[in-house]
Amino acid sequence: MQRHSTLIPLSQEHKRLLFVCRYLKKDAAPYEGFPLETDAKLAYIVKVFQEVMVPHIQKEEYLFEVCLGKNEEIDVLIRELTLDHQRISRMYSALTENTDMIAAMDLLARSLEEHIRTEERVLFEKIQEVLPDVLEKIDWE
Repeated sequence: MQRHSTLIPLSQEHKRLLFVCRYLKKDAAPYEGFPLETDAKLAYIVKVFQEVMVPHIQKEEYLFEVCLGKNEEIDVLIRELTLDHQRISRMYSALTENTDMIAAMDLLARSLEEHIRTEERVLFEKIQEVLPDVLEKIDWE
């Protein structure tokens, strides 16, 4: 299904975040211009979380808010994804306290990737199918 225009900005941010997930994984392939040293990866994830992830989650929380209470299946998904947001945020916050930074970044990357795939493949598809009128009323500006 083609992505609704309201969801396109979120999907574009997801695309950038999926790159971050690939980059942070333990078995990451080298990407030109992206160092593989742990400290450099940590600096990169901090930058991305501040610049992309925080505003992205705020948009998603608004989307969740306007969609809640209109469809039971969507409500269940939103509750699960909201818990994911909290869990992923805690994982990010705990990165510097971790004794095995590489494993912690790998777990964060894999968790975030799974979360994004669920939003894209399940939630967004269901919202487009069941709540197109709600999407029409959203303006990210």
